[in-house]
Amino acid sequence: MPFQQSLIDLGELFNFSDLSTFTHNIPVEWVESALNLSDKATIRRRRLPSDQVLWLVLGMAIFRDEPVHEVARRLNICAQGLASASLLAKSGVTEARKRLGPQPVEWLFRQTGRQWGRERYTGDEWQGLQVFAVDGALFRTPDTPELREHFGSGNTSTKRQTPFPMMRLVALMNVRSHIVVDAQISPYRRSEMRLADEFLHQIPDNSVTLFDKGFWGANLLLNVSRQGKNRHWLIPERKKLVREELQRYGKNDRLVKMKVSPQARKKNPELPEYWEVREVSYKVKDGMKTVFTSLPVETYSAKAIAGLYQERWEIELGFRDIKSSMQHNAITLRSKKVELIYQEVWGLLLTYNVIRREASQAAIAFDRRPSEIRFKSVCQYIAVQLIVMAAANPVSGTGRRLSELRSGIGGLFLKRRPRRTTPRTVKISKTRYPVDRKAAPLK
Repeated sequence: MPFQQSLIDLGELFNFSDLSTFTHNIPVEWVESALNLSDKATIRRRRLPSDQVLWLVLGMAIFRDEPVHEVARRLNICAQGLASASLLAKSGVTEARKRLGPQPVEWLFRQTGRQWGRERYTGDEWQGLQVFAVDGALFRTPDTPELREHFGSGNTSTKRQTPFPMMRLVALMNVRSHIVVDAQISPYRRSEMRLADEFLHQIPDNSVTLFDKGFWGANLLLNVSRQGKNRHWLIPERKKLVREELQRYGKNDRLVKMKVSPQARKKNPELPEYWEVREVSYKVKDGMKTVFTSLPVETYSAKAIAGLYQERWEIELGFRDIKSSMQHNAITLRSKKVELIYQEVWGLLLTYNVIRREASQAAIAFDRRPSEIRFKSVCQYIAVQLIVMAAANPVSGTGRRLSELRSGIGGLFLKRRPRRTTPRTVKISKTRYPVDRKAAPLK
C-alpha cells in the first residue's frame, strides 16, 4: 500500500484512539471530490495517477529546494510502489501535473479552510468573538512571455517593468490559529478590495475582522456587518478623511459621521449617503494612531480595541511563513506555465493549512496556544518524517512513526524572550562593486 493511502486511512488501519497526522486531517471523501474536478479524466491506470499527483503538489510546497521529479522519488510517489528514474521520467511528472490542473487543489484548499478556520480552541476568543484578518501579498513568477502577459508587472518609479511578473494573493486568516480560511489569487492588476469582496461571506458570525488600511471602503466594511450576525471590523485611519463628530465617549473615543463617495454609491445604490463609525485613538512611540471600528462602545472599551488591532500583524507572520519558511526565500515560484502557477500557489496554501492544523492539534495536547509553535521547525520536522515514512519497510512500521509525529511537534514551542535593551540599527553594507541606483526594485 502506498504511504499516502496509509496517511489518510490510519483510522481504519491502526486502532490508536489518539492517532492523527498532518495528512490524516484530510478525509478521503474530500480528496475524491477534488479529483472529480480535474479537467482531463482518464480510465488508464498511470504510473502517476491523479490521487498521487495531488500529494506530489503538497510535497513540492515542503521540499522547495528539490526538483519536482526528485520530490516524487523522495516521497515514493508512484503507482508501481517504488519511484525511480526508470519508472518516472522528468517530462512525465510535468505532464501528470498538467492533467491534474489547479481546480482540485483549489477546491481541497477551500474545503480545509472552511472546516478548520472556524474551529474553536481554548482561549482563542477575544471577548467572545473569533478574530480574523484580511491582507494581501505578492508572489513573483519566472520571467517568460506567457507569464508576463497573463500576470502583468508591478509599478516602478520609471517606465521600466519589474524584473519578474507578479501575481496577487488576498487571504482571510484566523488570527489565533493562523489557518487561512479563504483566499483569492489573480494577476497583479486586480484590486485587493475586489478580491476580498469575493470571500466576505466566509467570515463566521460572532467575529471581528482586522483590515489593513488599503481595504478602506464603505461598501466592503458595511457588507462585513450586514452579511452575517454580530460580525464586526477594525481598520486604521486613512489620511485626509473628512468626518463630523456626532458623540464623544471619552478623550480618544468618539462617534463620527462620514459621507459615502458618489463612486461607491454608483456601484452599489443601496449604500447610504452618510455612514457612522466609531473612532478610537491611542498612543504609539511616534505619536497617536487612529482606528475605525463597528464595535459598540457599550461592550468594548477603547483600550481593548487598541490592543486588539496589534494582532493584525499575525497575518503578516503567516505570509512570512509561506514565503520564507516554506519557499526558502526563493525569488520566484518554480512553475513556468500559467495553470501550473495557480496549482503551485493553491498547493502552498493547502500545505500551509495542513501544517498549521497539525501544529494546532499538538498545541492543544500540550495545553498551549497554536500560535506558540514555531512554524519553520514544524515544517522541517514534517519534511524529515515524510521521507522516513515513505521509506518505511514494512508499511506496518508507519503507524508507530506517525503516532510519534505529534509528540515530536509538541517540543517545538516558542520561548518568550525579554525585549532587547538596545535598539537595532541597520548599517551600510560595504561592497567593492558599483551599485546601480536606477535599477528596478524587486517587490
